[in-house]
Amino acid sequence: MAFWRSLLNRAGFAPAEPGTSTRSADGEHGRTPALRAAALEQILQEHVAALGSDHPRTITSRNNLASKYAQIGRREAAVAQFEQALLDAAVHYGEDHGQTDVIRENLAWSYEDSGRHADAAEQWETLLKRRDEHLGPVAGDTVAARSRLAINYRKSGRYDAAIAHYEKAIEDAGVPEAREDLRLGLSLACASVGRDEDGIQQLRMVLAQRRRRLGARHLDHLLVQHRLGRAYTQAGRLEDAVESLRTAYFNGLSAAGDPDIRMLTLRMRRDLAGALSALGRHREAAALF
Repeated sequence: MAFWRSLLNRAGFAPAEPGTSTRSADGEHGRTPALRAAALEQILQEHVAALGSDHPRTITSRNNLASKYAQIGRREAAVAQFEQALLDAAVHYGEDHGQTDVIRENLAWSYEDSGRHADAAEQWETLLKRRDEHLGPVAGDTVAARSRLAINYRKSGRYDAAIAHYEKAIEDAGVPEAREDLRLGLSLACASVGRDEDGIQQLRMVLAQRRRRLGARHLDHLLVQHRLGRAYTQAGRLEDAVESLRTAYFNGLSAAGDPDIRMLTLRMRRDLAGALSALGRHREAAALF
């Protein structure tokens, strides 16, 4: 996920110096990303020397540099700078200040981008607590924090906690498309703890919603139908798996002019053949190749 695209959009941070914002500094002519990062490094060093590490302008400079590091794929460097910026912001602004939470969110995203999901979850826990207290459980920012927390719990193996937060986020989310994404995550968490039927139920709900909203031949609908077929196979419901995968396969063939659907159709054909073979219907499986 290219999380860095939104790092400064919500921050409310001013540039460290006129002309040094990441603005569309990416679009500056004649300067490579490495040179732009080097310029931000120099600004940070100057501010630390002149103002101290926990001065607002220094904190802003460090946040800008960390965002640039994240943008150009220097993940460990980005994490290190965001961690320091968070420590300094907590000293200057206080743990509960909005600017501190902006940096905390940046750090959470950076941990995610680095695959440090347990560390990301720790930051999202704090953000969720603050937003739940100040905004209420159904506010968009609160639901977003709970959603990220659920995702990182799942990716760090805390499946039961993930399920609880997915369910709560689904209850509180106000956007239908957001609920669909949450149900897909919930289905994965349920499957991870052997709750195959619960996971299947979530997929069926998303499938019905996407069919109504997008149509049966849309890529996003076909992706869910493929996942449902695989979930049926995992649960041992092979007849249902064949039905789901066959329907998805033929719908995919009808829309195979789309290169993404064409590649998906190949995977669906393989999985359909596997389900047919598992049922002992070897001739039908062989006919697919």
